[in-house]
Amino acid sequence: MAVSEKTDRALQDIGLTGYEVKAYTALIKNGPMTAINVSKQSTVPYSKIYDVLSSLEKKGWIETDHSRPSKFFPKPPTTALETMRMRIDADRKRNEAQVVAELSPLFEKRGSKERPDIWIVRGQFNILTKLKEMLESCANELMIATPIVLDALIELAAPMMLALREKGVRIMVMCTENADENHRKSISKWGEVRVRKQMFAGGAISDSREVLILLGAEDPASSLAIWADHANLASFARNYFEYLWNDSRPHLK
Repeated sequence: MAVSEKTDRALQDIGLTGYEVKAYTALIKNGPMTAINVSKQSTVPYSKIYDVLSSLEKKGWIETDHSRPSKFFPKPPTTALETMRMRIDADRKRNEAQVVAELSPLFEKRGSKERPDIWIVRGQFNILTKLKEMLESCANELMIATPIVLDALIELAAPMMLALREKGVRIMVMCTENADENHRKSISKWGEVRVRKQMFAGGAISDSREVLILLGAEDPASSLAIWADHANLASFARNYFEYLWNDSRPHLK
């Protein structure tokens, strides 16, 4: 059975080359093989097969018994993915440390005050990252309005929200009646939840200081938001949130 195009693309997106995907999946489907047989079963040119197998071994996807001729064994996908994740995490941390060590002093020397106090944030990942930054700096009060509660939001926010609650931060979350009941129950573990029939926009307000206004889009890549630490805008957003909050009904746990 051929590997689906979706899985093929997923393997390449996480760091395997096209030839490596073919070689690994051939081993998965046929079991341990010599290099020449992997080449035949995967259609990877024999002139390249040893480089491909060596790379797969370094990345943690296969093993070899180093016999004559050597046989190559596929690792379980879960084990291979975990090995690759650990390697990527280690590389990422090393690279982050290098970037922070060299560039942070330059940024601090120039001064962050030159930035504008209103930003346009594009794409779901960038929006979630900005929300994460807001949660990390929140000290007293967090207000969130979310017409649709996304799995990504629950996954990102839950551990941080529990930590905020332990610090004594008041967390208020407002969503619509269409929000998934299980999501509402999850949120109620770390914050106050209120429900209303309609909500035309969403966002977050941290300590009456920072505001993130979601403008929405069906395609996550096209999602758009406005972030600001402008005092007047944050104050206006907080007052509007309180108006809607007082007009919403408490979620029954």
